[in-house]
Amino acid sequence: MKNWAKIQYDYESIYCIVDLHAITVYQPPDELRRKIVELAGMLLAIGIDAKHSALVVQSSVPAHAELAWLLTCVTPLGWLQRMTQFKAKSEAQDTIGDGVLQYPVLMAADILIYQAAIVPVGEDQQQHLELTRDIAQRFNSLYGETFVMPETHLPSFGARIMGLDEPGKKMSKSATGANHAISLLDPANVMRKKIMRATTDSQPGVNFQAPGAGVENLLNIFQAFTEWPGDRMQAHFEGMRYGDLKKQVAEAVVSHLEPIQRNFQEITSDPDYVPRILREGAERVTPIANDTVRKVKQAMGVFT
Repeated sequence: MKNWAKIQYDYESIYCIVDLHAITVYQPPDELRRKIVELAGMLLAIGIDAKHSALVVQSSVPAHAELAWLLTCVTPLGWLQRMTQFKAKSEAQDTIGDGVLQYPVLMAADILIYQAAIVPVGEDQQQHLELTRDIAQRFNSLYGETFVMPETHLPSFGARIMGLDEPGKKMSKSATGANHAISLLDPANVMRKKIMRATTDSQPGVNFQAPGAGVENLLNIFQAFTEWPGDRMQAHFEGMRYGDLKKQVAEAVVSHLEPIQRNFQEITSDPDYVPRILREGAERVTPIANDTVRKVKQAMGVFT
């Protein structure tokens, strides 16, 4: 999100809250509505400029779902079954909704519908971006040049953050461990407590030659907030005891998130402000989305 705010003026930027993706697993409806507005408020608090960038909820632009179906019809089943996320979730659950299988096609539609040249995502989404490119290329080869081939834009630091309690797994808001993830709205004392309980390793202090996964994750979190270069990180932290490392990571996180939390409280104090921004965002991008769907349907021979 920090990266999104930083690069937004370099492009015509569109930021999408993907509620249709969220419902691939059950979401309590009232909580989902509240979380949509909360996330939009957080994006604004971090620095997304609604006068320059479009902030939109996925379901408010029906063309996303329409394009997803059109792309599903040209996407081989084997491509979807090989996706890491689908394999992991299908192995962990007895039954799984078809939405989880089709999730990457909807993500491809989210990108291709705006003819996006750059997609600023984390490292964990690279496989989805590769699939998006494959789908676009397959469509273009079948029906003629229609889609721009999108490129990935990874952040310089913090492209993949792992769980504090399970540093071998990506940090996830859906994980059940109390000390797994830090919420952007956690109180300062809660953030500090979670970081101080983070998993490290059996070494006495930070070893840049062979850091344990937990230690490397803490260093990545610190670097993501401070953007210190690698040589400064090593000079500062090499040999540092883990208790001191955790305290410094906690202070970096708290000092950067507390101003954002204050911005968030101010932005959301008016209950009508964020929904208005989202409606304006949808109005701004709907003509672009509809034009892409019209071109796709025309290319495929579907009645328009």
